[in-house]
Amino acid sequence: MRPRVEGMNEVDDAVLEFFAAQDEGVALPPTVVWYNLHERLEAIDKSRDTVARRMRKLTDRTLLSKVSEERGYYQITQKGCDYLAGNLDADDLRLDDE
Repeated sequence: MRPRVEGMNEVDDAVLEFFAAQDEGVALPPTVVWYNLHERLEAIDKSRDTVARRMRKLTDRTLLSKVSEERGYYQITQKGCDYLAGNLDADDLRLDDE
């Protein structure tokens, strides 16, 4: 079971699960992630801006990494995969300001 961490929500899980389901190492921008989760898979009912904001938060937690500042592409990290597998303690996911 995944740890419950203050400040994380269902969008975070949907984003990480989407990345984990892609080919290893795939990098995508928030708009593509939102389109697939919202329009194609109907997994979330949130805006594109919400997905982009949550992806930045997941980067702060090092569950995603931003691989292109210029183009805004992200990919899942090993820590993100470990989170999905339930292999992290909640303390491993806290931000310093929480």
